Amino acid sequence: MAEPSFAPVVALADLRPGRMRACTIDGREVLVCHTKDGVFAVDNICTHAFARLHEGRLRGTRLVCPLHGASFDVRDGRVLQGPATEALPAHAVRVTAGRIEVALDPSAPPQPSEY
Repeated sequence: MAEPSFAPVVALADLRPGRMRACTIDGREVLVCHTKDGVFAVDNICTHAFARLHEGRLRGTRLVCPLHGASFDVRDGRVLQGPATEALPAHAVRVTAGRIEVALDPSAPPQPSEY
């Protein structure tokens, strides 16, 4: 299996615990979340109604969509509360030399092109 391709997204010092940062990697909208449990990356687009999740709230490891209140666990993307029923794609994260790097999940479905 090929080694994942990690892209640098932000300095760890620039993303305090409890904060999140939206970024685009190879055309995919990703949300990097720094929690007390670590740093995680999930898609930035809600699987329910395609809202941008960086406009919502991060409460611990719970990410709450700003549109209808669906919530997801940033550690693995699973749905914690509806109306969403489909998990968010989660991506691999590592910290190297003080920088957060993300590798996209190659099995993640394509994001919607218009919303």
